Amino acid sequence: MKLEFFKYKLELKEKFTISHTSREFQETLIVAISEGDYTGYGEATATSYYGVSVEQMISAIKKVESIVEENIQRSPEVIWELTYPILKEDLFAQCALDIALHDLHGKRNTIPLYKMWGLKLKGLPLSNYTIGIDSVEKMTAKIKDFPWPLYKIKLGTKEDVQIIKELRKHTNSVFRVDANGAWSAEETVLNSELLKVLNVEFIEQPLAPNMEHEMKEVFEKSALPIIADESCLVETDVVKCSRIFHGINIKLTKCGGLTPAKRMITEARKRNLKVMMGCMTESSVGISAIAQLLPLLDYVDMDGALLLKNDIANGVKIKNGKAEFPKRNGTGVELL
Repeated sequence: MKLEFFKYKLELKEKFTISHTSREFQETLIVAISEGDYTGYGEATATSYYGVSVEQMISAIKKVESIVEENIQRSPEVIWELTYPILKEDLFAQCALDIALHDLHGKRNTIPLYKMWGLKLKGLPLSNYTIGIDSVEKMTAKIKDFPWPLYKIKLGTKEDVQIIKELRKHTNSVFRVDANGAWSAEETVLNSELLKVLNVEFIEQPLAPNMEHEMKEVFEKSALPIIADESCLVETDVVKCSRIFHGINIKLTKCGGLTPAKRMITEARKRNLKVMMGCMTESSVGISAIAQLLPLLDYVDMDGALLLKNDIANGVKIKNGKAEFPKRNGTGVELL
């Protein structure tokens, strides 16, 4: 077995702003695991918001290298369980490792990953395209420059409803809004009523994660479905969220990869939650991993690679919201 790390600084097409941060570049880690004639690739992005750096992820994965090598012929799920006790505080690293092992597993079994799981590419949800916080003029220009059937609009200003009203003048596409925890309960309930008539599909994470008591009121009174993001990081969060949200947004990096994500989907379905998967600002390595789960989802946000000036990999591509799968095995990824 050979384990390699590739560090990239992904350049964004434009400065990207949400309620608590702005960035023009995104650091990311690509993990490559080779065994025999096959190489699997995984990805996790660095993020200061969660205190994660590329160097930290590399250091964490090196701690379990011997465990991976000793068990490389076993399934990714088994290796996840063996490495989790060491990586449970480094789930971004666990994610990159888990995706790479799944890609390798599919490639050496000469089958696309979704087929290995018994899934079919039918009735797949469309991916939204994200518009970050900016002036209304610039947000409008982005919509005009990038026609798309479904947009996620980042909010968190004092003029949020007015922003949606202005954007609605320029497109009939469905909107989703994401406040990244910037609203109060009262704002959310009021905004939900105003946004519903503007063809907004749902509201993502309107309140900060520590406002669980207030979320109960929002859950009961909102005119739109409320989807948990920052409130639903790991498997144990699903049960908690089922009481105060209508759905959850699963991020591979936050939960630790494809292995726990599949379990979270199963648990969410048991509790009648809608299931969404989201992405970070990442390359086609991470996006192609998310795509393998598309047949199990209600909603998806997998536009990360579309926000980049230059992708670093070939894999699943998103065109007009639809995922196009390459005729390759594993997650379908090739590093450029």
